[in-house]
Amino acid sequence: MNKGQLVESVAKKAGLTAKQSQLAVTAFIDTVKEALAAGDPVTLIGFGTFLVRDRAARTGRNPRTKETVQIPAVKVPAFKAGAPLKAAVNHK
Repeated sequence: MNKGQLVESVAKKAGLTAKQSQLAVTAFIDTVKEALAAGDPVTLIGFGTFLVRDRAARTGRNPRTKETVQIPAVKVPAFKAGAPLKAAVNHK
């Protein structure tokens, strides 16, 4: 499912116009991005948690030249699925 299909599905299920649904989905995405950028997790009970994880610096290898390179530490967005979402995916 891509963003357009998500907008269409939300419009049908919520009884919204496509434009209203587009605004709602975009607002949700922007809000999650802003919270994660600020270092705050976003928890949706029954669905899961969007959070930021720290990835430590490490040594990697350039596959073309076989030269070792230092990969800097970064923060990465992550999602941890909640139990009801896991159960729904596994048809339980």
